[in-house]
Amino acid sequence: MYEEYQNVWQSLIAPGADFEIAVKEIRGNPTRIYANAPGNMRDIFLSSEQFGDNDYLVYNDERLTYAETHTRVKQIASWLVEQGVQPGDHVAIAMRNYPEWLQAYWATLYIGATVVGMNAWWTGPEMMFALNDSKPKVVILDQERFDRLVGHEKEIEQIKLVGVRMADMPAGVVPWEDLLTGDADVPLVDIDPDSDSCIFYTSGTTGHPKGAQLTHRGCVSNIYSMLFAGALLRTIAERSGLVEPDAPAPTPSALITTPLFHVTANNCVAQGTTLAGGKLVHMYKWDAGEALDLIEREKISAMSGVPVMAREVIAHPKFAETDTSSLLSLGGGGAQLQPDLVAKIESSVSTARPNTGYGMTETCGIITSIGGDYFVDKPASCGPAMPCFETKIVDADGNEVAPGQPGELLVRGAQVIRGYLNRPDATRETIEEGWLHTGDVARVDEHGFLFIVDRLKDMVLRGGENIYCAEVEAALFEHPAIAECSVFGVPDDRLGEEVGVAVHLKDGATASADELRKHLRVLIAAPKIPRYIWFTDEALPRNASGKFLKRELRESLALDQAS
Repeated sequence: MYEEYQNVWQSLIAPGADFEIAVKEIRGNPTRIYANAPGNMRDIFLSSEQFGDNDYLVYNDERLTYAETHTRVKQIASWLVEQGVQPGDHVAIAMRNYPEWLQAYWATLYIGATVVGMNAWWTGPEMMFALNDSKPKVVILDQERFDRLVGHEKEIEQIKLVGVRMADMPAGVVPWEDLLTGDADVPLVDIDPDSDSCIFYTSGTTGHPKGAQLTHRGCVSNIYSMLFAGALLRTIAERSGLVEPDAPAPTPSALITTPLFHVTANNCVAQGTTLAGGKLVHMYKWDAGEALDLIEREKISAMSGVPVMAREVIAHPKFAETDTSSLLSLGGGGAQLQPDLVAKIESSVSTARPNTGYGMTETCGIITSIGGDYFVDKPASCGPAMPCFETKIVDADGNEVAPGQPGELLVRGAQVIRGYLNRPDATRETIEEGWLHTGDVARVDEHGFLFIVDRLKDMVLRGGENIYCAEVEAALFEHPAIAECSVFGVPDDRLGEEVGVAVHLKDGATASADELRKHLRVLIAAPKIPRYIWFTDEALPRNASGKFLKRELRESLALDQAS
């Protein structure tokens, strides 16, 4: 099984193959690149013009074809040029996942300018930090984001504001519709592959976020990594007779479940679907019942979000009566899929296979990918690193550890960001000679498959024993009453830290702390069983990308209320 995997892998990256790997010096470091990849993201978008009348952007009853979108993108690009936006200038997008988001994104890249993705959950002061940090010439925003800037008018008077879906257009704000009346003939400028295509702010929970500078080469390479992962599994299926050789791949239809200001939705869902001429179906906000309706109505072939979304879809009362036969893949990223969820996806949707990718904003998307039989066989793994990455696992002193041993994962390759905007110190701390410190504890098995044990900062150090939160969470999720759980360290005078967990049960389900501990005793060692268990009536708090806010949980839960 894994010998064939490696044989196909090598054939796909060999000289002359579609995913041929070359080495190029980038920012003074030898860097693996895809030799046949386009030079910039504008070329990716221009290649989709061939799909003409195919549905592209869908939101409620609104539909835009590829042809209509290309016309709009050129008109918006022309308007931006008229406002003095030049290559390298910044254009910020601050809105929900409306169809205007991607139109503005492609128009900005079309003229060689840089997109600044504004977190739609930010407060006014947080928005102001990013605006002062990135200094955009134009901000394209919806009503909710505009309202949060009330009181900051003097600070942003030099920025041109464009209003999207505003009931009453405020004075001084340009209506979105005005951008769609201009000339659609925009001259193409040269774009440096290693220039910034967009700036996405990392979702840190303390201090100010850092603006990660994603390059054109990095984003294109991420698309090629995803294409490689698909080609790998498809070629193996062809060789085994499960798929007809040269049979046309189905046109994808993807559900956008997470915010477009992060790499999961933008880089890993929207961009690959665009290259393939597929349909992107937007949601106003996440709702598992609505997701099921859209899967049936729009014949969704791929749904990818944070793991809890797949879990909620499968567990929803409407799931059994909904036609999900169009689904070919169901999974997620942004957090590790627990092994029990892999099994549930495999058994619950007859047409869909489980898949996941591990990655970061700092790598423009995925680092690894795994799906199908290999994910079912190794449900705790996130797969091997994609071909454009070198990897190494090191101890606290920077020395490589023995195979199979855990340590911090470092990666180097075309997808690593250029740095953090205006943060040279943070850049030097995170990227050394091209090597990105992921901050994740990982191990690698004999087949080259990576296992993310935990985030370094999320590891509980109990009496000198390392306890990895992800392992405890995975064991808890095997209990049928658990809807959500988040494990973290609780300060302890005797042991340094004890294990604590916040638990949210499924509707109508019951479980006591003693019952959960009894459940865990047969799955994990005694030191790993939580001393503190909190039951919450509400869903656990998450940030905009769907990850649990462990620091907020620790600070909000009182020890005397734990079970």
